[in-house]
Amino acid sequence: MEFIPEQGKNVLADSSTLILPALSIGNVGQLAVDLLVASTKAERVGYLDTPFILPCVGNDAYGPVPQGELALPLEAYDSSSKSLSLIQQRSPVVKGKMIEFAKNLADYVAASGKKHVIVLSSLDFGRWQRIDMSSGSQMHYLSSTNSDGTDDHCEQLGWKRLQEYNPNQRSWKYLSTLAEDNVMPEDSLPFEGEFEEEEYYYPSLPFAALFSCFKAKGLKVTCLLCFCSEGDNTPDAFHLAEAACKLLGQSPTNFHGNSNDKWLIPISWKTVYGPPADISLF
Repeated sequence: MEFIPEQGKNVLADSSTLILPALSIGNVGQLAVDLLVASTKAERVGYLDTPFILPCVGNDAYGPVPQGELALPLEAYDSSSKSLSLIQQRSPVVKGKMIEFAKNLADYVAASGKKHVIVLSSLDFGRWQRIDMSSGSQMHYLSSTNSDGTDDHCEQLGWKRLQEYNPNQRSWKYLSTLAEDNVMPEDSLPFEGEFEEEEYYYPSLPFAALFSCFKAKGLKVTCLLCFCSEGDNTPDAFHLAEAACKLLGQSPTNFHGNSNDKWLIPISWKTVYGPPADISLF
């Protein structure tokens, strides 16, 4: 993976925290990163070139008026005022290459001096087995702080550890082995067809590969996860971006100096579900 710097831009050297999405249902992680980039007024400092991401190109997503500046599949942003770095991913990983992509990205992030990686993603509401509305918060997390995935700070914020995470389960062990480039005993390898079983669902998702590979590089990683369904997922994006701010001890109202607007909405959201309908004939 190669970092291509933006001409005339300097990478933030003292930023130790990185936020990025893991693609999943409703693209909630990507939408949340959009909100954070726009509201922190982060600047694009470059992009990452990798053969493991499908190519795509689009118009500027954040300018008040699109200027024709191209948006690329994997972009790096820095917010100097908040000492925060962000990566936005705009297209999927090539099928069968998620582990290779996660390893390459983890190598780049570790080499750039980052200490804490926050992964934003979503989970299929249809697979939510234990619904508990008593806490009022349905944010879930997974952390590398402790071996069982728990984190005291996240618990204090009222979030629940992803119950389906079990580091001693064969599926999670297998993923960890792949991330660490270790050789797994033959009798511990999954049998053909087992990947379709429920046990392998969560370890097969992009957030799990990123979590395992970042953890294998010795980085602190926190995955923030929300359950949702396909549809208008902008409310879920606000929820997830808000959680990222709480984790960092930040307030969105302090990002841009406008107390009347909690978040700055990216210009691209006007057509996130297609161009506006032509009502001139009605």
